[in-house]
Amino acid sequence: MTLDAGGTNFVFGAMCSGKPIGKSLTLPSSAHDLDLCLNTLISGFEQIIRELPEPPVAISFAFPGPADYRNGVIGGYLPNFPSFRDGVALGPMLESKFGIPVFINNDADLFAYGEAIGGALPRINRKLAEAGSQKRYRNMLGFTFGTGFGFGFVMDGKLNLGDNSCVETFCLKHRDHPEFIVEDGVAIRAVKRVYRELTGDDRELEPKDIFDIAEGVLDGNANAAKEAFATLGRVAGDAMATAVTLMDGLIVIGGGLSAASKYFMPALISEMRSRIRTMSGDELNRVQMNVYNLDDEADFKKFASGSSTKIKVYGTDKEVVYDPEKRVGITISDIGASNAVSLGAYHYAIDNI
Repeated sequence: MTLDAGGTNFVFGAMCSGKPIGKSLTLPSSAHDLDLCLNTLISGFEQIIRELPEPPVAISFAFPGPADYRNGVIGGYLPNFPSFRDGVALGPMLESKFGIPVFINNDADLFAYGEAIGGALPRINRKLAEAGSQKRYRNMLGFTFGTGFGFGFVMDGKLNLGDNSCVETFCLKHRDHPEFIVEDGVAIRAVKRVYRELTGDDRELEPKDIFDIAEGVLDGNANAAKEAFATLGRVAGDAMATAVTLMDGLIVIGGGLSAASKYFMPALISEMRSRIRTMSGDELNRVQMNVYNLDDEADFKKFASGSSTKIKVYGTDKEVVYDPEKRVGITISDIGASNAVSLGAYHYAIDNI
């Protein structure tokens, strides 16, 4: 059984042989109330079990934020689950209740793992093969834009958990307000705040409403709505530039806010392509690879073609193909964050059973 545990909703499901079985179940997480939240977890899994053709062999699911995942203890700084801050032995509790192994990991880690196994990474490599490119990618950086700003990293097919289950970017510095964390600029609350600051509009608008304003479907300031998403793009691009410089690989973005990519992606790409200076006055690229939007066909064509040339092998009459262009690409998840998280959770359990 799997679960995508978000700060707003719990999405329960089940998988067999790497594919979803049965219907998923969405329940409000009630993250502010520990007793209600834990009872919801138990109730959700019980409802899934009743619909399964045979008993489950494990529970594997995602949770937002850093914790002691190896021991199944959730606690610490969890902005979206304030009732868990003092520590909750969630894994042991569920193992005691259901009598099967329980595996818990960070939601963005499992998102990245799922995308690396059955989502963006194999999709882009297939497209490269179809385009006749010899380039292939093995590493994936996964970012989620939603209630928070999540991050996970897969290297050579293995999920990088770190030594403390704390591979994170949400606490990097905010591009425009370095005294604050970057998550305050890359989350649902950020889009709402920026639009309100630009317009003075005190309506209780959600990002979907602001997107509709940008589209001209809902009354409001369309330019401010577009700028709210563009601001998110610039702030995210700054943090992602740091991450991809340290962890070279393809980037996939998921989460509810990814549906507004037409408004934030241009600013995000521009930020990652920006220039930076040395103290001696030299100027160089912020990211030491060329950055491409893989969902733009013209950009993907350049990404796939690279700068291949033939060079001679000294002392022989042979030639080899040489592509000096270092490049990375960014794409929006096409399988969806919940599906990717479930797939990552399933394979994480299989790896550990």
